[in-house]
Amino acid sequence: MSRGGSFPTSIFRYNRRMDDIANDISSTIGRRIHAERIMRDWSLAELAERSGVSKAMLSTIERGKTSPTAALLVRIASAFGMTLSTLIARAELQGGGLLREADQPVWRDPDTGYVRRHLSPASDMPLELIRVQLPAGAKVSFPAASYAFIKQQIWLISGRLEFVEGDVVHGLEPGDCLALGAPSDCTFHALETGADYLVALVRG
Repeated sequence: MSRGGSFPTSIFRYNRRMDDIANDISSTIGRRIHAERIMRDWSLAELAERSGVSKAMLSTIERGKTSPTAALLVRIASAFGMTLSTLIARAELQGGGLLREADQPVWRDPDTGYVRRHLSPASDMPLELIRVQLPAGAKVSFPAASYAFIKQQIWLISGRLEFVEGDVVHGLEPGDCLALGAPSDCTFHALETGADYLVALVRG
């Protein structure tokens, strides 16, 4: 922090860059959702029924008129039989074994400030690596359906994370690694310091 308590200009530039990247990804995600729906020959009504997201909301997302929340995108991705990470990757990634940091898709949840960085290059491998930064006090919940076709581990890099898995509450400290059990409703809750964590998931 600089004299007088103000933040360095570089931090504001970084935050603006993150916002620009997140906004770009939100618009391409809408186009990807539309493409996935058309590939399956589904109407908006059918996707709405499968995902539990209203036709009106789906239409605004597909047209890039709104920034969808993590909760909505998880429902849509699950309806397509894919993870949120896969949906984001299909929207943004090109082929190739190396994915530079500057090219890694970064998406921000407009409701919670949750920031999700997709680390894995596009490939046929079932493994995906995602880094998440969850602000202090923020909560993000995912339904059991979103875990039906994946196995997942969470490694806390820094901060403190309370992870609710069904009826079980796990308190994670830096360095702790948690392997998730059978699919259940889950909630990520960053405590007073926020949480920075790695998610490793395997499809199938």
